[in-house]
Amino acid sequence: MKILKVILGVLAAIVIIIQFIRPERNASTPPLDGQFPLSADVRDILQVACFDCHSDNTRYPWYAELQPVGWWLAGHIRDGKKELNFDELGTYRPRRRFAKLKQIEEMITDAKMPLPSYLIIHKDAVLSPERKELIIAWTKAMRDSLRAQYPPDSLQFRRQR
Repeated sequence: MKILKVILGVLAAIVIIIQFIRPERNASTPPLDGQFPLSADVRDILQVACFDCHSDNTRYPWYAELQPVGWWLAGHIRDGKKELNFDELGTYRPRRRFAKLKQIEEMITDAKMPLPSYLIIHKDAVLSPERKELIIAWTKAMRDSLRAQYPPDSLQFRRQR
């Protein structure tokens, strides 16, 4: 019984101590400032469904203050930004931007994004068919704009044989 109290005391001390080890917050200037055309509707959808993990601006829930949950969220954000960062999308080279816009469309069409684990807590991020269509139409319009500016073959990645 005494060993159990010692173990519980040590575990409690560890839980308290790790609360002081915080991951860096993901917050900067407002996203997408003038990088490319974005309607208010599309911006609102992206803000709610995508930006928490795919921009430099995350809305942190209360439980992000609890460790190790905060660390887990920081890892998701880091991985999401590595794959696509909307705040940097306008700075990508045309070929990469074109590919990312196509990938956004595919992820939305295939219901791979937003992640189901994200939607459990963030019900406002669920994409209705209408919201999906707005995002898809935006990605197509952005790709059409790139096609108008650059030779088509310069926007395609070449497959290695």
